[in-house]
Amino acid sequence: MAEQLQLSGVRIGLLQAGERISLTDPKGRRHSVVLSVGGPFHTAKGAVSHDDLISRPEGIVVSSTGGTQFLAMRPLLNEFTVSMPRGAAVVYPKDAAQILMEADIFPGARVLEAGAGSGALTCSLLRAIGEGGRLISYERREDFAAIARRNVENFFGASPPSWDLRVADLLKSLKEEPLDRVVLDMLAPWDCVAALAELLLPGGVFCAYVATTTQLAATVETLRVYGGFTEPVATESLVRAWHIEGLAVRPRHDMVGHTGFVITARRLAPGFTAPLRKRRPARGAYGDDYKGPRSQPG
Repeated sequence: MAEQLQLSGVRIGLLQAGERISLTDPKGRRHSVVLSVGGPFHTAKGAVSHDDLISRPEGIVVSSTGGTQFLAMRPLLNEFTVSMPRGAAVVYPKDAAQILMEADIFPGARVLEAGAGSGALTCSLLRAIGEGGRLISYERREDFAAIARRNVENFFGASPPSWDLRVADLLKSLKEEPLDRVVLDMLAPWDCVAALAELLLPGGVFCAYVATTTQLAATVETLRVYGGFTEPVATESLVRAWHIEGLAVRPRHDMVGHTGFVITARRLAPGFTAPLRKRRPARGAYGDDYKGPRSQPG
């Protein structure tokens, strides 16, 4: 049971000293707290004693010395990733969910990730590949890698045996090993297309997460020019919560809008190219101002 909990990051049973919980106040604000014997959680409405939480089940309500009530729960993965310490910006839960589905991350998959950032997407990938999978995470910056390692260990309770974190430049240190999936969250994923195509098995998925339309265009055009992939698909997700109070039912104003684009394409068998997709580009799409991959000779 302990090993299963480590691999999933899910803890059950009574709350224990040393684990992180979420305290939610009446306004819905979550406060991340690491429990310690004798420790206090200070608020503007008084302190909450950690001893009132330790050795009790999650889902209880405790009161501060000022009388404010707080709901105590262990954080779900999506809550953990948006509240954990960070160096690089995290991949938001809505995008992580989209990546897991569109890249088809499955139990036992051999996945390469670059870069690891603060470890938010890493946690989702590790849970998805399970005990029989393998995740190789590249991160160029040692400080970001250290943060990612701490966050992953905090969530799973230890560094999962299925995880290999490498502090290195992907293109300079890439080892020849077959891959089922590639997930890139980096500045210039198009630079890695040719190298990773040599390792990605036929039918495997290349997935890139980028923030800007310039990165989006460069990645899609590079995949097309390379020729060993299916037609790239580019999407984004927008999440809008709703306010529901009696007859007042309307969208909330704090919508999570654009955060990034998810690009996916599947690897073809060696020597094959996808049938030419018939499309009629907009006039001027490849005019004199176009400087993308298609403008390069050869």
